[in-house]
Amino acid sequence: MIVEDQSKVTAFLAEACTHGNVGSVDVMETHISAIFLVGNRAYKLKRAVRLPYADFSTPDIRLAACVKEYRLNKATSPAIYLGVRRITRAGSGLVFDGTGELVDAVVEMVRFDQACILDDMAQHAKLEPQIMSVLAREIAAAHRKAEVVTGGGVKNIDGILDINRAGFHQSGVFSQAEIETLDTAFITGLQLLAPILERRAARGCIRRCHGDLHLRNICIFDGRPQLFDCIDFNDQLATVDVLYDLAFLAMDLWHRELQEFASLIINHYLDDTHEEDGFACLPYFIALRAAVRAHVLATQSEDTHIRDKAAKRQEARDYYDLAVSLLAPNPPRLIAIGGLSGSGKSTVASKLAPLAGIAPGARLIESDRTRKALFGVTPEEHLPESAYLPEVSEKVYAEMATRTAALLKDGCVVITDAVFDRTDRTQAIEDVARMIDVPFDGLWLQASPGILKQRIETRRNAASDATSAVLDMQLARASGNVDWHRVQTSASLEETIRVARKLLKV
Repeated sequence: MIVEDQSKVTAFLAEACTHGNVGSVDVMETHISAIFLVGNRAYKLKRAVRLPYADFSTPDIRLAACVKEYRLNKATSPAIYLGVRRITRAGSGLVFDGTGELVDAVVEMVRFDQACILDDMAQHAKLEPQIMSVLAREIAAAHRKAEVVTGGGVKNIDGILDINRAGFHQSGVFSQAEIETLDTAFITGLQLLAPILERRAARGCIRRCHGDLHLRNICIFDGRPQLFDCIDFNDQLATVDVLYDLAFLAMDLWHRELQEFASLIINHYLDDTHEEDGFACLPYFIALRAAVRAHVLATQSEDTHIRDKAAKRQEARDYYDLAVSLLAPNPPRLIAIGGLSGSGKSTVASKLAPLAGIAPGARLIESDRTRKALFGVTPEEHLPESAYLPEVSEKVYAEMATRTAALLKDGCVVITDAVFDRTDRTQAIEDVARMIDVPFDGLWLQASPGILKQRIETRRNAASDATSAVLDMQLARASGNVDWHRVQTSASLEETIRVARKLLKV
């Protein structure tokens, strides 16, 4: 509900002379704000509204909200957020930062090209794996710095379910039976995940997060992904498990049929953090995010000013269907991918991960990334030869088996990726599946020595440190006795994946 006339403020901000006549002023509007774009600056004004989840009813409240928005976003986008400008009365007009009565306030930002927002990049097929990988680290860094909030993990999710329950009743898009079906599935899922959620809450995984982490709130700025426009008006909505924060982005990508990027973001984020114990919660978290979008869009479809109400309602139903599908049983299984260096293990694993199970797909456990993590370096950093001594490799394989077992016990789908060049190692990973009584499939990738060597010599930014000399040693001791499905990778990647999918039935 609008509680104050801001027409004079908007007229002031829309005038080119207010900003030194550096160009025309463009205006972008949302339901709670207006952004004025001029020259190389953007000014964000809070609408004078009072809503159930946001109160911007007075100038003092809006000033405080601007200060808070600047403080929270400065932590993740210091080059974009410049400060807060007070709009004050001066005679018969308005000025920035005068000594007169406070009339309003805006957040001042650096203006950036809208084509650099990941939402626009996704629409024009400009997203790339490297962008997603760097973004995963940016989000991980933001979560590490976020304030820890004490509280129960189940109670935190209960609050979200309460909001959803009320939200679905704000429109007539969904029947009572549909609402109850979804709500019952969420309650059942919460009971199953309760032990994991409580453990995560106890170790500080509930934090004051971004809260609105989707593609429209991420941009490429100064050559790197930057998070901006976090939820600043309602701490409760942003105080969540860090994986629930991440789930919004995964859901956004999955819904756009960019499943491979969703899988990459999740897996690389988990590689960079110690949050793997929550992987089993991600289908539930993504379903929650989809449900939120469903009832928000359904409510918007009731707005008399919406032109294409049918499209809004259909989109709401699409999100509802996604939520329902993610709450269905997802049986655990283990897929192991082996082969000599250059055979394409990591590439094939990354392609299969989003196909093996519901969103976000399989958890990828890669020997190269596991080894780098043991030494505390990034996947792209090279390790010395001492990091590849036999005793170190034994630790790597043991660590992979331990993590795989824990994930399978939690009901997850796992893909392990390693050379697996010894019978005892292939047997050990098979034993993990046998011990927990889950289905196992092994793929052995192979190609000619010439192709293997060419791939090793031409790859860039890979986690593997393998060289042609390493490959020569592998070829010299290769036994060829691996009793797994054999897949030739000399053909195109598409053909390799087609064969693998047929063998795995994914």
